[in-house]
Amino acid sequence: MSILFTHIKELLQTRPKSELKVVGSAMKDLPHIKNAFLRIQGDTIVDFGSMRDLVVQESDEVIDVTGKIILPSWCDSHSHVVYAGDRSQEFVDRLNGLTYEEIASKGGGILNSAQTLQDTSEEALFEQSMERVNALIQLGTGALEIKSGYGLSTEGELKMLRVIKKIKDTSPLKIKATFLGAHAIPKKYKSDKQAYLDLIINSMLPKIHAQKLADFVDVFCEKGYFSLEDTEQILKAAAQYGLVPKIHVNQFNAFGGVGLGVKYKALSVDHLEVLNSEDFEVLKNSSTLPVALPGCSFFLGIPYTPARKLIDGGMALAIASDFNPGSAPSGNMNFIVSLACIKMNMSPEEAINAATLNGAYAMDISEQYGSIATGKKANLIITKNMTSYRQIPYHFGNNPIHKVMIDGQFVD
Repeated sequence: MSILFTHIKELLQTRPKSELKVVGSAMKDLPHIKNAFLRIQGDTIVDFGSMRDLVVQESDEVIDVTGKIILPSWCDSHSHVVYAGDRSQEFVDRLNGLTYEEIASKGGGILNSAQTLQDTSEEALFEQSMERVNALIQLGTGALEIKSGYGLSTEGELKMLRVIKKIKDTSPLKIKATFLGAHAIPKKYKSDKQAYLDLIINSMLPKIHAQKLADFVDVFCEKGYFSLEDTEQILKAAAQYGLVPKIHVNQFNAFGGVGLGVKYKALSVDHLEVLNSEDFEVLKNSSTLPVALPGCSFFLGIPYTPARKLIDGGMALAIASDFNPGSAPSGNMNFIVSLACIKMNMSPEEAINAATLNGAYAMDISEQYGSIATGKKANLIITKNMTSYRQIPYHFGNNPIHKVMIDGQFVD
């Protein structure tokens, strides 16, 4: 089926297909065409340009979008959308003065989610997760990375990854799966962390590989969770199975996790609320992409990733939702784009670049997603009538979306 959009107020993120990420000062530039057309054939973008250059061809459907903006759908490269129940009581505990770390030390946090997941059937877990995923599609997300990490046992992690695979097979979204068995230390291994590391390496990883359940491996490299030495053990083992690292680092402390990620050629290092001069230097000379998670900073009241230092230092940056039940219970990427502007001093152009093409790069899918280019997938946001794309971050908390298209199909 062919669809032709006409009279697009602004067509955003129009780039050559070969451009896979946006770096440093170039992030301030958001290529766009005013009064544009866009032609789709099946699930693929086949042509676009100015209305004055439109060559009339027969199309199955012609859609006049006067007053509306079209841009690539959001590429959310960091989420924990597969979980059971919620942790709203911990939200109240924090309002009453407990810190994230204090709640975790009392058996809350990740361990709380692990217990709830253990008590939830695989089918119920899938149904809860699909409900969230469908809501994210309506908010403009077209590609989503989903992590395990609330199983904390061989069967629990496999259950989560099977659910992620079922979402991938069921949902129109582009899904990437990440194994995060090293998310926390289970209670039974509290006094013998090495035994849990051995379980990850000798039991979980071989089974995940055999069942083809993950694209990436992740570790929560943080004080009180997994040390540099622990992280290195897992990354070495995962490399034997072809799992590319994407690491949680520098959320609360900076002690070398960024450098370790670069050493093991991590696709991305995520969080980065705390960075030191060594981290900046090692990132400058690498292909590893920094990923900021401003929703987590907003919800926990912790510092935001220093976006200006990273971008002004010549680095690329992606932003993602970190959607999870404890520290970022929202996957609304429109709000994440607003936070990037309001709290991280990013321009609207930088924030949209970070949430589209650079987000796709942080999932290793930017050859097909994240920009408007001939040959790329037709994953699109059609906005409501607006005067400028700058209104997307400006009207924070509002839903700017009129319709969403995934693989050339409108999603109801």
